[in-house]
Amino acid sequence: MAGRAPGAVMGTAHHTVTPTWAEELLDQLRPNARDPRRVVAWLAETVAADVCLTDADGTPLAGRPVPADPALTADLAAGRIAAAALEDHGRHLRLLPVALPQRARAAVLTVARAAPFDRRAADIVTHTAGVLELLLRAHQTTAAGHRLERAASDLRLAILQLLMVEDTVSARRVAAGLWPGLLDTDTARVYVAECHPEQRDRLVRACLDATGERALVVRCPAMDGHVIVVVPGGTDADELRSLIDGRPGTFLGGSTRQSLARTAAAYGQAVSALAVARFRSDRAALYAERTRPERLMDPDALREWTRDVLRPLDGLAHHVRAELLTTTRMGLQFTAVNTAKVLGVSRNTVRARMDRVEGLLGADFSDLAARAAVHLALNTQAGLGGTVHDPATRGRTGLGGLLSGPAVRTWAHALLARLDADGRDLRGTLRAWIAAGGNAERAAQRLGVHAQTVREHVRAAEPVLERQLLAAGSDLYEVVLAHLALGDLPEPALRPADRNNPDSAVHG
Repeated sequence: MAGRAPGAVMGTAHHTVTPTWAEELLDQLRPNARDPRRVVAWLAETVAADVCLTDADGTPLAGRPVPADPALTADLAAGRIAAAALEDHGRHLRLLPVALPQRARAAVLTVARAAPFDRRAADIVTHTAGVLELLLRAHQTTAAGHRLERAASDLRLAILQLLMVEDTVSARRVAAGLWPGLLDTDTARVYVAECHPEQRDRLVRACLDATGERALVVRCPAMDGHVIVVVPGGTDADELRSLIDGRPGTFLGGSTRQSLARTAAAYGQAVSALAVARFRSDRAALYAERTRPERLMDPDALREWTRDVLRPLDGLAHHVRAELLTTTRMGLQFTAVNTAKVLGVSRNTVRARMDRVEGLLGADFSDLAARAAVHLALNTQAGLGGTVHDPATRGRTGLGGLLSGPAVRTWAHALLARLDADGRDLRGTLRAWIAAGGNAERAAQRLGVHAQTVREHVRAAEPVLERQLLAAGSDLYEVVLAHLALGDLPEPALRPADRNNPDSAVHG
């Protein structure tokens, strides 16, 4: 018995062979090959013709322009003619409409070749027009989906930026339109997930799938590999922790539960916890997992010292004061560029606001000790809830008094003593580096070593202290406070500008 010819299939007599062109045309519908330009190019090669796909106005969408009667093309686009076949100056033409999604007028597929169209060529043109219609409809749907996704992403970022500047009323109003009930809460945790930048879109989708509409998932505008997730109320975030399993190079840091108005502070906590997560085997950490120096200070004295330090800002308009406080709090935690991206303002605006605060407080922000002191005051202020300063209690406690308590000193000694186990003088190098404002070259000159040695020592101290030091932020400021508590660094001088003196450098 003779075998079947190549390409034969089971079935009735008139379906015994699958045409090669049909297989090739179907192949154009594969997910990685859905391009109308490729289909038009394939059609031109398959039927040995010039092929062009134009929109209703005659603008080419794919292929090379093919001269055709404009009136005929207009009739096809308007639906007055279903198809056209003609001979023109030795050319044989076929014109078919290709419906465009959400448009009254169709595109037109024009095919011109020297030989007449036989049955095979005519079938190929007809079926290709159908495939092009499917692809254009799919592209329109995909494009609309991408636009909607981008709009939702921009909206989530806008909500986060409103929360960052403590405008919870506006944030709730914006969120209510698309995610009703999302921010109907007084508290939230902030998580920051870190991955390779090229994997962030997949991580964003995983976070959205894991949390549904119960969390605010935002691509960090400052760090390409970060995803910010605000988890409101008592929502369980176990789904987020499970996302890092099976994802090498992915880490998760989370804040303590904070009021929505303290989203900026919670974000700083999450970034700080993320630094700890990089040193942990499970690649996840929460901010509350270690003792903070401010928790060891006399709370009444800390609050009074904070009010005293920030008093020069009290005379400013409320919205101006809020902008300055939030911007400076974040600017001390991150770079000016990253702060600008997170807040949605220019970096010049960030620097101008911080310069103004620097002048009002009489603080030198090039001094790490001064930055640590102001950072402590700003974070404490964020938890005061707008309590009014009592002038009668002014000046009872200075920073030295806050740091002189036995609990703080014990904490500071235990923290820095971790460095003593290393054969290198990590502690001495770190102290000199902080005194030099975090400048490795100046610290190296003081120590008589190479600047690269200073950087290596500081980098080696990070896993020992479980704190990120080379990137300025709350981790570094804690280590600075520890040095201040032990008397290893001089107390910074804060000299508020005289608001009543017209010669003062800064005025409110």
